[in-house]
Amino acid sequence: MGQSPVTPEPEIAGSEANVASPELQGAGEPPAYQPDQQSLSESVAGREQAQQPVIQKRHLRKTRVGQVVSNKMQKTVVVAVVRRVAHAKFGKITKRTKKLYAHDAENRCAIGDLVRIEETRPLSRLKRWQLVEILKH
Repeated sequence: MGQSPVTPEPEIAGSEANVASPELQGAGEPPAYQPDQQSLSESVAGREQAQQPVIQKRHLRKTRVGQVVSNKMQKTVVVAVVRRVAHAKFGKITKRTKKLYAHDAENRCAIGDLVRIEETRPLSRLKRWQLVEILKH
């Protein structure tokens, strides 16, 4: 009378019958991904497109537009670059002027010219910019 009827245990999804052998599956790791034939052909086509020559982008150099204020030095001009900046608290627009030394290899600039300069490697103690073009003589 003290015995209860034996009921079979329900099958669990992770029982030994459904799990691959330990040699094929790492301990505690998910099974390895095995793509079907269609996804393999798509990935090969993607790799072929990726193997085309890739144009490497250089970092874009800063460019500024300013007015030449001095050309007394050889192959160097001083360019005044004016920025308009809003005040942090009150919002009033003010002008900030920065004088930059730029390399002018052919001494083409005259005082008052509007020029475009771009950032370059250090050329001297103060010169870090080079002349790109003269916008207005």
